Amino acid sequence: MAAAGGSFLTISLTLEYTPGVKMCAGDDLMFTIGKLASLTSVSNDTLRYYEQEGLIEPAGKSPAGYRLYDTDSARRIRFIRHAQNCGFTLAEIRELLALRARDKACCGDVRSRAVEKKLQIEGKIRAMKAMSKALDQLIVECANETQPVNECTIIAALERATVSTPVH
Repeated sequence: MAAAGGSFLTISLTLEYTPGVKMCAGDDLMFTIGKLASLTSVSNDTLRYYEQEGLIEPAGKSPAGYRLYDTDSARRIRFIRHAQNCGFTLAEIRELLALRARDKACCGDVRSRAVEKKLQIEGKIRAMKAMSKALDQLIVECANETQPVNECTIIAALERATVSTPVH
């Protein structure tokens, strides 16, 4: 468009659009469930389940009614995944998140839960080592692989065994 005097006025507008990302008041990033799933490497179904379980909640809705999540949701999801990798169940993670939000909670509260989880894991490791040792013995006793299954020493040992401690 020519301006008076024959010179041109150039206006440069740059609009950056990232699908699934919205900007809201205060320039807070907001993510659709698909974008949040992509950012946190979890499925949409997992995010819906976390929401159903009260572990995350949408920060708002888009004009079209889509749930929008903020950066705190992404941080919580990373926390949840890391806690799961450390052996915590979702119920235990919910407790940890509740502790984090509680004013009077202290690091000792979290530490005691971590110690308890470590003891549980060590107990499971001991049980699994005992199972592995029992299987090793059964495998050693089954030297004849061509024997008919009705004469299999492993099946015979499993049929006559008594279980003293249930394994969970």
